[in-house]
Amino acid sequence: MSLRERLADLFDVGHALPVPPAYEDWRPLPDTPLRAAAVLIAVTDRPDHAQGPGVLLIHRPSHMRAHPGQAAFPGGKIDAGETPIEAALREANEELGIDPALVDVIGATDQYRTGTGYDITPVLAMVPPDLPIQPNPAEVASWFEPPLGFVLDPANYVRRESEWAGRRGSYIDIQWNEHRIWGVTAGIIANLAQRIRWHG
Repeated sequence: MSLRERLADLFDVGHALPVPPAYEDWRPLPDTPLRAAAVLIAVTDRPDHAQGPGVLLIHRPSHMRAHPGQAAFPGGKIDAGETPIEAALREANEELGIDPALVDVIGATDQYRTGTGYDITPVLAMVPPDLPIQPNPAEVASWFEPPLGFVLDPANYVRRESEWAGRRGSYIDIQWNEHRIWGVTAGIIANLAQRIRWHG
């Protein structure tokens, strides 16, 4: 079985039942309509790599208005007339120079609504290993590739407490080498780990 087949099989099995998401943003949703967005969870096709396949993540520049400096999946707002898959592919191309023709989409997973006003659709896909990455400096400070097995392992999740607008709640924090993955991105990963039982 190829890596793509394994991932697609796990995806189909995990999405066969209407399981509620494992994690939701603890911050209250705004009264205004949420803005539709999409992100690409791009898994690198490395079946024989020592650490297994990776997943592409970026650090947003510190000057950005939304989530400055944080680790994130490539993505952004869905334009009028776009599907979430089309938006995720467009944003990955704009941010990392990933050619949409090289992306093998597996499917959209659980939407993630945020207290900052976004309704995010994550799109799981495969990309070739070592494809040329050309970060857009206006939107990407740097990029990195943690092992998929590491980020999908709940043993690597730490719950931390925070306060926002007078309310207290918890969020997931994942530390890989010098990279901290937390907040919305870690929540999306935790939900995907519930659907895709990578570790059996």
